[in-house]
Amino acid sequence: MSGLFQDFEPGGKPGSKRGRRWRRLNRVPLRMVLPNMVTLLALCSGLTAIRLALEGRLELAMMAILLAAFLDALDGRLARMLKGTSRFGAELDSLTDFVNFGVAPALILYQSSLSAIDNLGWIAALLYAICAGLRLARFNAALDVEGPDHKADFFVGVPAPAGALLALLPMYFALLGGNWLTGSPLLVAAYIVVIGLLMVSSLPTFSGKRLGARLPSDSVLPLMVAMAAGTALLVAFTWHVLIGLSFVYLAALPLGVWYARKLDAKAKKTISALTDAPDE
Repeated sequence: MSGLFQDFEPGGKPGSKRGRRWRRLNRVPLRMVLPNMVTLLALCSGLTAIRLALEGRLELAMMAILLAAFLDALDGRLARMLKGTSRFGAELDSLTDFVNFGVAPALILYQSSLSAIDNLGWIAALLYAICAGLRLARFNAALDVEGPDHKADFFVGVPAPAGALLALLPMYFALLGGNWLTGSPLLVAAYIVVIGLLMVSSLPTFSGKRLGARLPSDSVLPLMVAMAAGTALLVAFTWHVLIGLSFVYLAALPLGVWYARKLDAKAKKTISALTDAPDE
């Protein structure tokens, strides 16, 4: 099979000066492939959501989007845990996120509500999907840019998975019997454009990447109980829980801005103190 397919990491191992020799003498470890397999499962789920939406099975389409969001959260943590991160994986993840959290939600909302206002609805769906693509492109461009240590705790703008779950808020109400979705397509259009703008904004939002990296031993069991209870609530009252989480996330946006500015001010104060310190 050698030479039939492209290399997993074109040019050899990232950072290595022995690219071709590395490809001949080494094999890609399974730990680097597993996260990408999870990413591909997420892509399958997102594409299935589009099919289900086009067939009018909107509740199943929503479930497929939720599964894609779960798998998206899983693949990143799996890659970091297995030390299997790669540039290939980062690019694949972004392309998958664009389909799952940019294209699929836009089509679901257009199919269910925005088509009632014809071109205006399509323009709103386009703007949301374009904002998701721009947000992911900016994220990729910033992968190699280093910043202060506390910046790792924040995203710039609302991340695409969170943006998708926020954009689908009208669907949650509709699935509970609300008429916001079908009764106010103009309101839905304006709402998803605002969510799209939040994704490409410069607002700092909590990333949660380092959350739970180390836990006190006496908090492990309570955390497991809380996760089990949260999962049970999500399964039993899916749309109620998602509505609550959406409003909590929106309410937390100003808190993220305030906390990020506080950390920036603290970092600047520390740098200023070190700069002004007299030489010994």
